[in-house]
Amino acid sequence: MSKQFLIVRGAKVHNLKNVSVSIPRDRLTVITGLSGSGKSSLAFDTIFAEGQRKYVESLSTYARQFLDLMEKPDVEQIEGLSPAIAIEQRNAASNPRSIIATTTEIYDFLRLLFAHVGKPHCPHCAAALERMSVSQIVEHLMVRELGRRVMLLAPLVRGEKGEFRDVFEKIKKEGYVRMRVNGEILDATGDRPKLLKTRKSDIEVVVDRLVIEDKLRPRIADSVEQALKLGSGTMILLREEVRPDGTSKWKEKVFSENFACPSHGPVEIQMSPGLFSFNNPQGACPECAGLGTKMVYDEALIVPDMSLPAGEGAIAPWSRGSKASQAFFQNLLVAVLEHYGLSARVPYKDLPAEVRQVLMHGSAGRKMRFKLFKQGRFVEYEKEFEGVIAGLERKRDEAKSPQARSRMEDFMNRLPCPSCGGKRLKKEVLSVKVAAKSITDLTALSVDEAIVFFQNISLSAMDSVIAEPVLKEVVSRLVFLKNVGLDYLSLDRENATLSGGEAQRIRLATQIGAGLVGVLYVLDEPSIGLHQRDNERLIKTLEGLRDLGNTVIVVEHDEDTIRRADYVVDLGPRAGILGGEVVAAGTLEVVLRTDRSLTGAYLRGDMSVAVPKRRKRPFIGWLEVQNAVENNLRSVTARFPLGLFTCVTGVSGSGKSTLVMDILCRAMFKKLYGSKEMPGRHEAIRGADELDKVIVIDQSPIGRTPRSNPATYTGMFNEIRELFAQLPSAKVRGYNAGRFSFNLKGGRCEACEGDGVKKIEMHFLPDVYVTCEVCHGHRYNRETLEITYKGKNISDVLEITVDEAVTFFRNIPHIHDTCLSLSEVGLGYIRLGQPATEISGGEAQRVKLATELAKKSTGRTLYIFDEPTTGLHFADVDKLLEVFMKLRDAGNTLIVIEHNLDVIKTADWIIDMGPEGGSGGGQIVFAGTPEEILQCEASHTGRFLAPYLDPARRRIPVAVEQQLALTDPPAG
Repeated sequence: MSKQFLIVRGAKVHNLKNVSVSIPRDRLTVITGLSGSGKSSLAFDTIFAEGQRKYVESLSTYARQFLDLMEKPDVEQIEGLSPAIAIEQRNAASNPRSIIATTTEIYDFLRLLFAHVGKPHCPHCAAALERMSVSQIVEHLMVRELGRRVMLLAPLVRGEKGEFRDVFEKIKKEGYVRMRVNGEILDATGDRPKLLKTRKSDIEVVVDRLVIEDKLRPRIADSVEQALKLGSGTMILLREEVRPDGTSKWKEKVFSENFACPSHGPVEIQMSPGLFSFNNPQGACPECAGLGTKMVYDEALIVPDMSLPAGEGAIAPWSRGSKASQAFFQNLLVAVLEHYGLSARVPYKDLPAEVRQVLMHGSAGRKMRFKLFKQGRFVEYEKEFEGVIAGLERKRDEAKSPQARSRMEDFMNRLPCPSCGGKRLKKEVLSVKVAAKSITDLTALSVDEAIVFFQNISLSAMDSVIAEPVLKEVVSRLVFLKNVGLDYLSLDRENATLSGGEAQRIRLATQIGAGLVGVLYVLDEPSIGLHQRDNERLIKTLEGLRDLGNTVIVVEHDEDTIRRADYVVDLGPRAGILGGEVVAAGTLEVVLRTDRSLTGAYLRGDMSVAVPKRRKRPFIGWLEVQNAVENNLRSVTARFPLGLFTCVTGVSGSGKSTLVMDILCRAMFKKLYGSKEMPGRHEAIRGADELDKVIVIDQSPIGRTPRSNPATYTGMFNEIRELFAQLPSAKVRGYNAGRFSFNLKGGRCEACEGDGVKKIEMHFLPDVYVTCEVCHGHRYNRETLEITYKGKNISDVLEITVDEAVTFFRNIPHIHDTCLSLSEVGLGYIRLGQPATEISGGEAQRVKLATELAKKSTGRTLYIFDEPTTGLHFADVDKLLEVFMKLRDAGNTLIVIEHNLDVIKTADWIIDMGPEGGSGGGQIVFAGTPEEILQCEASHTGRFLAPYLDPARRRIPVAVEQQLALTDPPAG
């Protein structure tokens, strides 16, 4: 049976309760259930972990020492496993050198393409560069210059300073009778020309002069070879052209065995794939080392408020320090402005561009008259003006302490490299073109644009033969990216800026391109961040992965994916300690027939997220973003109603995150908290004065180590430790709050350093974690555990669930309120001390939300949510919406970026971006209520939302798709 099924027996990882399940091989299986019900524990921590571990153990001892071996999961037996690949829903690597093109190997193929069919151009004048052999040059002369008088020159010096006595001596010694110096033909046997040391000169020797004739071919070949040898691979041809009036002039053409420009001479460029890599010193921009950005002083940080008059504190660094230093800089500023006939009362933004350039970067050698008040009188003097930025750089270099340097770095920001303009490569590399585009021009294209370009590329017959296999690989990878809904992304997009769902789908596209067979793929909610319009393409991609002959297991809540799965495993019935059981396993029909399945209840229509009976209309005012033009936004002016729940929707890449996160969120943080992070380009934010706080709840985890837990993240653990320190038994012993921390010496168990477990190094086997034999997993020493509150010590308190804590701490208001908030967002089942590594993505986001709910609200708070339904089941979404309504009814403003149609249908207001992604988006397609969007034909969201606003929709009998024939799985 292990050839047909993947059989798990007795899984007890995290909250799994001795789970046994049989999953058909070579099929698409969806594992679903409430957030925290054990889906990831079964899929990733059990099945994938064991598949990866067994595969690694099959390798040689030498190979295993270089690999991270996984701990054996707590499971009795797993049969039918294949080598496993996990494609998780996590943020991409933060390495700024990693971009979409490199991750998908597209950039590797582009480097091959440019190395073999790229056409170099002069980086100075963009003229095409040529290189020719001796035979080709001779053939060119015999065909093009036949019958014409010519001179063949060998360049010895080009654009260098000096007198070059040795060069002239060499010319004379070797018997040459003519030379050209700075464009003038001279007698080489006469007196040596006198050149200035400070002037750049060009020196060429005349190797031969003749009339091109067929009978002179051997002589021409010898002269060309000699000229190329003397000129280090470069020869200059002077050809005589006779004018109509009988006079003549000499025209110049450069020939080279290497690449050379007719006007600027040889260009050092060796065509190889490494040349086009920004991770290789051969091609990387030397100033930014291939990063494309540099930490530089930013005028926007130096002058944070450009509406202020220049002389009234507009320049922030000059407004710091003592009164004497401020007066000194004020005199400098007034002097510079008076030099240009300007007043210090002129707002900085109204100063001419030239004056702002001088203020920031100095007068570039021009002297200005300054007045300095010294010893009771003004002293006048003339001096070059240093500039604000040069002064900051000098002070930073002179600083003797990290604190002083940090003060100077407050005005620095990471901006595009001034040398390469953010393109990462040397200018010589950027001058190599394929179909008139450089390699960075191609990576700047979106996936959709790149597909069109490569499918219609025009190359010569020979280049087409060379490029054909490369173009085939590039186009296939681009099509895979398009099929997973990423056609709007540009190929040079840094991986660190991708959402978790985008990063996962890129890895999915890469795996499809690899074409592996017989592999177990485990995916974590690949539909995250994907609009309903693009869902079908994603599902077909998963089916394509299955049809190659792979077993695909997907942890997913998306209804369309569940309905299309070959097999469904529903975990529950609830979450945490109330979950960890298989509620239903089988085809969709089996799940629909199972009364105990919460998933089945929502799919049948017995349960659903209710449509609000009445919409709240805008009544307070508006928060308005004016003329936003960042990324693909096209002069967008967006109005968000204050005091309401607004959903920002649209297909992936339409500009939602740019508008809300990059512009509105950053602008509000800058206004309210003085954030250093600069918002995207926009004209103004109106209505911000109506808000006094901004809270962003995104998808980042609450902690990356087992020492982080809900109690520490919410801050309630500090209150609990203070409570234990105030107990009479603790006071008698002199214990303070630090005694009850498992991170500090004194109260923790030193045998395990407060971890509760000890790691045993097993060299070539995975590390083994065993319960500490001293504290038996309690984390604290015996003396600390003797202090109890209501019969529980500090370790016992960390083990109780949130719902138990609500009752246990009912007399401690702050702790009780925090626990109540956690319970309200549906996290009553998690333990207070549950390690962050055991908390799912959906749970982590709700822990953050509960933390903010526990704080006192002024009713003037702006809450910004970035896809809060990540990892949430239908029932979890219903619970989340209750919290949203509670926040809104308290007078707060909610802005939610979301694709989930149950969330969209309950919003008070919708701003729909689009109509498409990337260059086809960046506009507001619709703004209004959910009912009104149904009338907007241009809105993809409206088209998919229509059935969700119909209460009878869920009561329609479910048409079950024809299921693939499956052998009945073995029991248990």
